[in-house]
Amino acid sequence: MVHVTQPPAPGQARPLARLARETTAENPWPLRLLATKIEEYVSKMTRVWVEGQVVQLSRRPGAGMQFLTLRDTDADVSLSVSLYTRTLAAIDRALPEPLDSGARVVVQGRPTYWTKRGTLQLLAEDIRLVGVGDLLARIEQLRRMLAAEGLFDAERKRPLPFLPRRVGLVCGRGSKAEDDVVVNARLRWPGLPFEIREVAVQGASAVREVTAAIRELDAMEGIDVIVVARGGGAVEDLLPFSDEGLVRAAAAARTPLVSAIGHETDCPLLDLVADYRASTPTDAARRIVPDLAQETVGLDSARARLREILAQRLDAEQRGLDQVRARPIMTDPSVIVRDRLTELDAARERIRRGLDHALTLASSDLRAERARLAALSPQGVLDRGYTILRRPGGAVITSAEDVKKGDLIEGILASGRLVAQVVGATKPASQVLTAD
Repeated sequence: MVHVTQPPAPGQARPLARLARETTAENPWPLRLLATKIEEYVSKMTRVWVEGQVVQLSRRPGAGMQFLTLRDTDADVSLSVSLYTRTLAAIDRALPEPLDSGARVVVQGRPTYWTKRGTLQLLAEDIRLVGVGDLLARIEQLRRMLAAEGLFDAERKRPLPFLPRRVGLVCGRGSKAEDDVVVNARLRWPGLPFEIREVAVQGASAVREVTAAIRELDAMEGIDVIVVARGGGAVEDLLPFSDEGLVRAAAAARTPLVSAIGHETDCPLLDLVADYRASTPTDAARRIVPDLAQETVGLDSARARLREILAQRLDAEQRGLDQVRARPIMTDPSVIVRDRLTELDAARERIRRGLDHALTLASSDLRAERARLAALSPQGVLDRGYTILRRPGGAVITSAEDVKKGDLIEGILASGRLVAQVVGATKPASQVLTAD
């Protein structure tokens, strides 16, 4: 919806709002008033020391003012800085070399607001280089913190592939490090494909460009290893590779990463978080791919050993086969049947003799047992002339006291039986029996 403000009546001045929150669509501030109030607010700020990196410094001969851009070392934040030409000249005289882009500095100045263009600047009064010792102390503190988080632990490091499908390379534009990696890697394995990202490897934009390149290559399909390579340089030149944001981006990469920064004696924090630290870019080329000639020699040697082992095995098996074929059974298979028949006949004869002997012993034992049983049998006693006397009820008479005169008794003989009557009994004399 569009609101149309009504102009004040002729001859009447519109009173301006005293505070910003009191302004309305019908009673706005003129732009100049807002700019003036911002200028007044900013002018109340005191001098401040800030740290950053010089990314643009355009010297204007004959001008009274000089301008540069100061960029934050860790974030994408920048601020325009102005300073008098005489101030810059004094700073140049105090430094070992004239101030230039890429220098890491601390600046003392007062914030100013330029109302004509609506820009905020820092009017510099002094600029000092950040000492290498201070930077190294900060890096050491950062190293301890990242180590405590476990970013440098050996358990996190992933093995490099034996032969990557494609290699991602982050290097400087037209740098010798790029040739060292590509040429030496392709000498070892011809035709190795590379995905190269040429970026700034020192200066204010190095951290941002190297970090972006690592993330881009890590997200690409088919890249099995990433190499970050840079030649040697001063300590200050290698500072971007100890930046916390860059180191964390490398640690978060899923693709194995090789760090080849500087010389063997250099050790930026990227070396510690990388999956493999190469002493030089050439060393990185030797590490990411095998040597085709060496692998070919090894393969030929393995083939020769395999042929020798197979030949030895075949010879041993042939000797064993010849020994088997030389056995008599292989010339006349019926031999094994005849041998087994002979063994069977012998076994049968042994069984027969053993069985006859066992039967003979059993018959003798049976006759002896039968004789013992016959001797103990009551019939045997009767056969020898004895008689068994029983009462009519069947009770055996063993004493003269068991009967009295007139009792009928039964006598069992060896053959037959008889019935008798007792006519008298003498105790203990013999009883007189009368047969019926």
